[in-house]
Amino acid sequence: MNRLVIIKIGGNVIDNPDALKRFLTSFGSIQGHKILIHGGGKIATQVAEKLGIATTMVEGRRITDQPMLDVVTMVYGGLVNKQIVAQLQSLGVDAIGLTGADANTVRSKKRAVGEIDYGFVGDIEEVNSGQIQYFIRQNLVPVFAPLTYERSGSLLNTNADTMASAIAVDTAIRNEVTLVYCFEKKGVLSDPTNDESVINELTPESYTDYKSRGIINKGMIPKLDNAFKALEKGVKQVIICHADQVAEAVNGGSGVGTVLRLAEEKA
Repeated sequence: MNRLVIIKIGGNVIDNPDALKRFLTSFGSIQGHKILIHGGGKIATQVAEKLGIATTMVEGRRITDQPMLDVVTMVYGGLVNKQIVAQLQSLGVDAIGLTGADANTVRSKKRAVGEIDYGFVGDIEEVNSGQIQYFIRQNLVPVFAPLTYERSGSLLNTNADTMASAIAVDTAIRNEVTLVYCFEKKGVLSDPTNDESVINELTPESYTDYKSRGIINKGMIPKLDNAFKALEKGVKQVIICHADQVAEAVNGGSGVGTVLRLAEEKA
């Protein structure tokens, strides 16, 4: 099987030009087939504020009404995506910027209204890995903004971590996939005030233990839930690391980031 590296970049890296440049340089140095999925929430919030559009967050998740959908479409699919593509081109990486609507790559459905109405937020239904594979065969590097679409033709704001996991799972049918989540921390931390307190390895059992003791909490939980689901569905390995360490982590650097494994792989 072909090796495929799928990397999701988020956190404070996207809105820091120097940090983003370092990451993209490192990403560009990774050999072989690769895909990049990016966030950009802080920039979307800043742009919305300039336009006089209020941002509402519930438990860290953005409420996406029609004005906010317009903002995230402009920011994610336009400003952030095309800046990343342009920088990759300057590094000699032939990249193609995409949303899930482009070439029917990622389709979703609008999240049903429950206790909270998240608005135009998409839950992924289908990944067209054949089309993504076509881009890769043309030696293009797909760069996905966290936007999908539904059958009615509406764009939907979609969690970038979930999008990365879904693409990884579907492409794992044809490839040996490594999924990497990177941001401004060195991995999953046992002490959020100490950047050196990296948990080097997590299994479902140790993850459950850390959660029960409150060591792993808040926004890290949905990221790790997505990561373990990806492993269960065929992704070879998942790594969480600092954006500056992405090439080292992908190339098997010892002690870099947090490596997630299923229980049976630990024996």
